[in-house]
Amino acid sequence: MLQVAIDHTQQQVNGDVRVKLFKGNVEIVGRRSSHPFDEKIATFEEDDGAYNQADAEGFIKLNALRLRTLASKRAKGT
Repeated sequence: MLQVAIDHTQQQVNGDVRVKLFKGNVEIVGRRSSHPFDEKIATFEEDDGAYNQADAEGFIKLNALRLRTLASKRAKGT
């Protein structure tokens, strides 16, 4: 079921990705696509209300809280 969902979301994706594999790590070292994104929906340059830079602060704080909680649990061995 998961593979079906992934396949469906990737139908319009094209291009190449170069990765470097080393000791269990994956690093993206290059990417290329003839259609990297849909300019109508993936732009931050036009002020149509789709993205507000101030929203990033709240996201960062919430993500930091999640990571601190995880680190605390790991430190306690739970």
